[in-house]
Amino acid sequence: MSYGWNDVQRIAEELAEAKPGVDPFSVNFVDLQQWIKELPDFDNTSGRVGEKVLEAVQTLWAEELD
Repeated sequence: MSYGWNDVQRIAEELAEAKPGVDPFSVNFVDLQQWIKELPDFDNTSGRVGEKVLEAVQTLWAEELD
């Protein structure tokens, strides 16, 4: 099932699995946005993305690693 920009928890979980060992806060927003677009089943046409969404993804991704 596809997911989009509003599904920040799912994005964080997918990134934690896809990018093990990466510190989420070391990733710039341009790279983070590209990595998200490359995730399996991600629907880039759903919703909007901005800094607040990307910051939320970074925070939740960091929590997934704890």
